[in-house]
Amino acid sequence: MRFLALFFAVSVSAFALDIPKPGLDSVLQSGVPQGEVAKRSFATSQLFPETTRDYWVYVPKQYKADQPANLLVFQDGAGYVKPDGSFRAPIVLDNLIAKGDLPVTVAVFVNPGTVPAAKLGSAGRSNRSLEYDSTGNRYARFLVEEFLPEATQGLNITKDPAGRGVVGSSSGGVCAFTVAWECPDQFGKVFSSIGSFTNIRGAYVYPALIRKSKAAPKALRVYLQEGESDVNNLHGHWPLSNLDMASALRFAGYDVHLEMTGGGHSGQAAGALLPDVLRWLWRPLK
Repeated sequence: MRFLALFFAVSVSAFALDIPKPGLDSVLQSGVPQGEVAKRSFATSQLFPETTRDYWVYVPKQYKADQPANLLVFQDGAGYVKPDGSFRAPIVLDNLIAKGDLPVTVAVFVNPGTVPAAKLGSAGRSNRSLEYDSTGNRYARFLVEEFLPEATQGLNITKDPAGRGVVGSSSGGVCAFTVAWECPDQFGKVFSSIGSFTNIRGAYVYPALIRKSKAAPKALRVYLQEGESDVNNLHGHWPLSNLDMASALRFAGYDVHLEMTGGGHSGQAAGALLPDVLRWLWRPLK
């Protein structure tokens, strides 16, 4: 690890990395069919009692009820669904589906839960860290058992995990990996950007667990993005933790890509990369 830290420090100081810029796939294109986005709320969780959360469901124009669609689930959904944000995911999905670069895909953008304030006039308490930074299957069970059956009700979604992906950034990046790690029968694809694989709530253990899965690796395809100037604090060193994740995944035989970029703890680079990430995740097997 000392060698990695020294090598990484020398590398980034000598060869500063660029921050990717959004391309045409992240911009509204004339003539491209636009999917519908509907905002809803969910407040009936038993696994995270008393929480409420907003979510959005994107259904592409090409969706047909008699043909199973792929599925993408985005954590911190409000940031991904914004038409003028870093990710602009509905626009990206419209463009990639229209070009045939991505199969017909339904997307669900879900926010972390909020616990209502105990006193009138006080702010509610965010449940984000508990849900996203924790290891174990609680949040995965929330998605699979409670939330997605309601969010995708009436939609024909594939049950094949190879057609189902989970996405997140920062603590949401840990969450995305945790969901697929705990439920590889449900999700086979992961995009984690600036993932917090550190000791906020124990996610630093993943490289060791991944290495020990070498004899029977899970059927996961994982894309990691990390910024060279990301956080280094009492919880850990974000760039080193993502390097450790990528190394462990390669060692254990997983289909993994790590994209080190310029920038720090921001969605700017990951947003620009999103179209290429989705193409990579859904590329054909050689």
